[in-house]
Amino acid sequence: MTDSKYFTTTKKGEIFELKAELNSDKKEKKKEAVKKVIASMTVGKDVSALFPDVVNCMQTDNLELKKLVYLYLMNYAKSQPDMAIMAVNTFVKDCEDPNPLIRALAVRTMGCIRVDKITEYLCEPLRKCLKDEDPYVRKTAAVCVAKLHDINAQLVEDQGFLDTLKDLISDSNPMVVANAVAALSEIAESHPSSNLLDLNPQSINKLLTALNECTEWGQIFILDCLANYMPKDDREAQSICERVTPRLSHANSAVVLSAVKVLMKFMEMLSKDLDYYGTLLKKLAPPLVTLLSAEPELQYVALRNINLIVQKRPEILKHEMKVFFVKYNDPIYVKLEKLDIMIRLASQANIAQVLAELKEYATEVDVDFVRKAVRAIGRCAIKVEQSAERCVSTLLDLIQTKVNYVVQEAIVVIKDIFRKYPNKYESVIATLCENLDSLDEPEARAAMIWIVGEYAERIDNADELLESFLEGFHDESTQVQLQLLTAIVKLFLKKPTETQELVQQVLSLATQDSDNPDLRDRGYIYWRLLSTDPVAAKEVVLAEKPLISEETDLIEPTLLDELICYIGTLASVYHKPPSAFVEGSRGVVHKGLPPRTGSIESPESPDTAPAGGPAADQPAVIPTQGDLLGDLLNLDLGPPVSGPPMATSTVQMGAVDLLGGGLDTLIGGSGSFTAAPSTTAATNVGAALGSGLGDLFDLTGGVGTLSGSYVAPKTVWLPAMKAKGLEISGTFSRQVGSISMDLVLTNKALQVMSDFAIQFNRNSFGLAPAAPLQVHAPLAPNQSVEISLPLNTVGSVMKMDPLNNLQVAVKNNIDVFYFSTLYPLHILFVEDGKMERQMFLATWKDIPNENETQFQIKDCSLSADAVSSKLQGSNIFTIAKRNVEGQDMLYQSLKLTNGIWVLAELRIQPSNPSFMLSLKCRAPEVSQYIYQAYETILKN
Repeated sequence: MTDSKYFTTTKKGEIFELKAELNSDKKEKKKEAVKKVIASMTVGKDVSALFPDVVNCMQTDNLELKKLVYLYLMNYAKSQPDMAIMAVNTFVKDCEDPNPLIRALAVRTMGCIRVDKITEYLCEPLRKCLKDEDPYVRKTAAVCVAKLHDINAQLVEDQGFLDTLKDLISDSNPMVVANAVAALSEIAESHPSSNLLDLNPQSINKLLTALNECTEWGQIFILDCLANYMPKDDREAQSICERVTPRLSHANSAVVLSAVKVLMKFMEMLSKDLDYYGTLLKKLAPPLVTLLSAEPELQYVALRNINLIVQKRPEILKHEMKVFFVKYNDPIYVKLEKLDIMIRLASQANIAQVLAELKEYATEVDVDFVRKAVRAIGRCAIKVEQSAERCVSTLLDLIQTKVNYVVQEAIVVIKDIFRKYPNKYESVIATLCENLDSLDEPEARAAMIWIVGEYAERIDNADELLESFLEGFHDESTQVQLQLLTAIVKLFLKKPTETQELVQQVLSLATQDSDNPDLRDRGYIYWRLLSTDPVAAKEVVLAEKPLISEETDLIEPTLLDELICYIGTLASVYHKPPSAFVEGSRGVVHKGLPPRTGSIESPESPDTAPAGGPAADQPAVIPTQGDLLGDLLNLDLGPPVSGPPMATSTVQMGAVDLLGGGLDTLIGGSGSFTAAPSTTAATNVGAALGSGLGDLFDLTGGVGTLSGSYVAPKTVWLPAMKAKGLEISGTFSRQVGSISMDLVLTNKALQVMSDFAIQFNRNSFGLAPAAPLQVHAPLAPNQSVEISLPLNTVGSVMKMDPLNNLQVAVKNNIDVFYFSTLYPLHILFVEDGKMERQMFLATWKDIPNENETQFQIKDCSLSADAVSSKLQGSNIFTIAKRNVEGQDMLYQSLKLTNGIWVLAELRIQPSNPSFMLSLKCRAPEVSQYIYQAYETILKN
């Protein structure tokens, strides 16, 4: 007998058996078969082959069987769209079934079948269900509209479903209202520009009425919708708050957080003097405290939200410190969050309690938690000045425990305490020095080295201590190497006679034996400083250090305001705006708190000055002291000083190097240059001349301004890649005697940008901003702002190469960014540049012939008159015109802002598109750039 019998079988297979059972006449057998199909589908088997047989089972009155078939249909409709059309008739029929449960089931399934071919057949049944007499069907149909909009937005708009949804907001049933709001919010989120949820006091009233009667998820939808409403005044805000407050006692934590979000947002509009404001603050604390008795995961979400609330309004929870004390069985993620909030709530009143707790935590077994607790003690010292002494003695007690990681953390925070309170606690240095040998973490070693360098004069054996670190210099991390270099230089400046060898050793290690560019550069700078001007070195290295601020990890105010609007969502757990982690085409709307009413000035918004009072201070100086590039460019980046305009300076045309006097004079403290005085600039009318480095003079399509002066299109000067998401494009223009730099700032980063300031380096013609860079509102992600910055020419002068090069520094809340651009010289041609004829002749003869340069302007087919009027628009004046042997000769003059006169002879032959330009000037270096200006003006 052969072995073939093993390959043949009488069984027809599982699919075949199921097929037979599905076509059975017995209802029970049919139902069992569908259940088996659904079970196979659930475990991942492919049962799509049974599609026609399962669809045949739809014609039944049995609700359970119908649900199972609909479930199958949702799963396989996408892969079998042609077969799914077979089911459409049943849907249409089911939507008119006398049983409302079946009507709702049909409309819910219709929304889940994401097949384009079928959607148009579903519009009629959906329209009927939206007007169904049963509220259960209406609420299901409302959600179906949002699903259908996701598949085919145009169809939903054409069929008028959005208007029907808006009508449902006035429905008598609260659940229908809640679902209509949820559907409209969902649609509005994907189309931020459409004003679907057009909320007004009447519709808000309906929502608040429905709020008391619908289910918990319905309440969340309505509360989230209320949070997007902007009340017209503080009275309306107060009335909404009064009606939302009862939700704070709801059992569902999501409802509580949504209610907190609405109240936090509308509190902005209430005056702090109102009695109701104080009552509301008191009412907000208990629900937040109650959230902390839930399971750990919910506690964590609550704590992340509380962290935001405490940063915005610490007064809400200032008396509730005890609930944030850590329990022994809290998971680590809850412990760390609680610790963070404890520090934020620490004040003079409760600091004793907090310190006792923190000292307890520092003896725990969890290393991460202990480290954070020790850091927290340091943060308390910096935050509450009265407690600093107790904090320092607590830290010293912890150092005496000799537990390695505790000692290291303590040293790191003591360094910060020294920075905050100079000349107060230095007596503890001796204790710190005893623990030098046990330090093995870079941050702790760097902190200890900083302390030894900073207080070298108080430590007898400072040189020995630093020398001990120097032995393994190459094995140290960069952080430690940089700190060691600075500390030894400080020591040398304080005790020059004893430490000369040590400083030479560290400088040669840093400059000759190191591959790290940061370390090498710092080494060279110190070397140069010490060798050329030790006095300047002392001023730089041993300068007064600014005190450190108490809260370094606070969320930036505009971001905090946005996150408050997202309380109870994922954004509030991540502490990032949705645009930072939501991908895809959906437009993410940037939310913000409403403007405060009542009081003019509020602690939350320090930048708004009282009406009639002095304006807020300008953003601080751009580069920080250690910002090498800022120093090298000699940028003094304070705001422009107001004062009388200085006399215009002439360009020194001698051979000056780019940085003005070479590196030696620069490092030898050549002094910084103050910003230009501001002059009142006339309003700039035209768009400005683009001056990207690459295509400066072959720009096309410039926009003409009123006086006819040519302005080029804007080009990108600073790409977003090089400026942490800030893109700057711009151009220059001259209009009615005033020069301006027309900028477009675009935020391509994920965070809000603010505090903009601008400064120019010294340049050939003394160009400088005549006013601060005014960006009136913070720049949200993906937003642009156009600014016209008036310029004057009374800044510091230094010859650049090329002559029209301009180096610019722009500062915002993220960083300082540098770029350079070329400005076209014709923006410097002044309006009184027309010379008298006799004067012209005398000057032409007076300027030596070797100062004459000739250029050819090609491909320009303009007549002499057209040329003359075009150039006059840019302040190049024709003094005389002669015709010699058929060619037109134009004699022209122009004057630069620094008083340099340029004389020109332009020869134009009517048949020849090439012109000859002869230029005479006492500073022949400018001739090349004048020729480029001629070309630019004539060819655009």
